[in-house]
Amino acid sequence: MTSIPLPMLSALLCLAVAVLMLRLDLGRPAAGRFFAALFAVFAVEAVLVGLRFGYGFDRLIGLQGMLPLFVGPLMYLGFLSLALEGPALRRAMLGHLGAAVAVNVVVVLPLVSLTAKDGAIMGSYLVYLVLMILLWRRGPDHLIHARLDIAPHVTRWMVSAAGLLAVIMLMDTAIALSFAVGQGTQAAVMISYGSVVLIGVLLITLVSLPGLMAARPVATARPPEPAPEDDSAAVVQDARVLLTRTQLYLDPDLSVQRLARRMQLPERKLSVAINQVEGINVSQFVNGFRLAHAADLLRGTDDSVARIMAQSGFLTRSNFYREFTRVYGMSPAQYRTSDTDWD
Repeated sequence: MTSIPLPMLSALLCLAVAVLMLRLDLGRPAAGRFFAALFAVFAVEAVLVGLRFGYGFDRLIGLQGMLPLFVGPLMYLGFLSLALEGPALRRAMLGHLGAAVAVNVVVVLPLVSLTAKDGAIMGSYLVYLVLMILLWRRGPDHLIHARLDIAPHVTRWMVSAAGLLAVIMLMDTAIALSFAVGQGTQAAVMISYGSVVLIGVLLITLVSLPGLMAARPVATARPPEPAPEDDSAAVVQDARVLLTRTQLYLDPDLSVQRLARRMQLPERKLSVAINQVEGINVSQFVNGFRLAHAADLLRGTDDSVARIMAQSGFLTRSNFYREFTRVYGMSPAQYRTSDTDWD
């Protein structure tokens, strides 16, 4: 270890990423806040590790052992916030963060062994690794609150985040085993190598994030004045006419930027207008056309539900069924055989 331990440099980079996350527009402010909190936890952890292994200061070892239980929940909630409505997200936040607090209360009890505490942390990593994979499998269509242009990218970020969680789990397991069998003689070396890898990941993240923010400069600046209601209504009507005439909504890769470009409007103006008039985001607005198209095919053709889903612009079965059931109150198969008149 050097006079300035590598974990301290990791902590500074984590803080920088946390600040950028607060400014990043993913489509919902809560997502940026969860990710900012996650990197803030990483920063505090890195400082405590640096103090312990770099300067021999271990009076805060209890706090160091509590923070890892918040890593999985914050990472998962950051992505989940792009998929859930407000009340459901609040329940999820209380459930996941409340569970982390409860486990921390239990593991700090004197009767709980160090092995049990390490096991709780490893178990938390494993649970949230599985939850991240399950969320990823639902596809970008499930991220109804994500910006339409970045939803496909978010699913790839989930894979990277799950990989990072797996690396952290393996690293913490190796360090715990080092203490169990050799009083941690190799822990400092493993932490140094792990810090080098983490610093590389953080530097890549710091280089990438400004480009994402530059794609939506208005989102990080002072919010513009709302457009007049009559102007917003006209914008939404023009969007309806364009989507109906061109059937752009059948393209699963349709982005809000592409739609705004076709309408010769600023992307922000289109988003604000749809939100003001319809009370939904652009992704949900486009999905409405896709669902109507799917409903017509279900009644007018003998194609399979899976084929109709693909023909209507949906990427994943789970999102198609969930959205269809939410709007029509029944599954696509039930809709096909029902006598309900939706006209």
